[in-house]
Amino acid sequence: MSNIDELQRRITKAMDRVASGLDKIGTGPTGPDPETLQALEEERTANAQLTERVRTLKSRSEDELAQMRARVKEGEARMAQLDVDLQRVRRANAQLTEACEALQAANAEGVGDPHLINKAMLAELEGLRAARASDVAETSAILSALTPLLDNAKDEETA
Repeated sequence: MSNIDELQRRITKAMDRVASGLDKIGTGPTGPDPETLQALEEERTANAQLTERVRTLKSRSEDELAQMRARVKEGEARMAQLDVDLQRVRRANAQLTEACEALQAANAEGVGDPHLINKAMLAELEGLRAARASDVAETSAILSALTPLLDNAKDEETA
């Protein structure tokens, strides 16, 4: 942005010089000389080029800012999904711990309850599913962070 501000300052300064040059041309006793007119035309051309360059830089920076915002939003969504999956893993592990404690208590009493065994197995399966979903979400977040870096490296390598 400081580059845009600098270019805008230079354009304004050039326009001021053009305006003062026009004032001098109009008050001259013999009229404008060809060298002054040539310099004026060169200043106008430079001014137009700088103005176009400022527009291009501003447009490019706005596009890049929009892309960065989209990436941040996507990253936030991935992190939210990862958090949900981790919470699911924690709940499944708590259920598994409770089921194992109940199963151990039943075995200590000498009563092997098939319902408790099934409950423990279901809790373990849910824990495994939740851990897998968490791993998938984490891998997806890592890949989405690395992909732009790899693309940039590939572009720099070919340039």
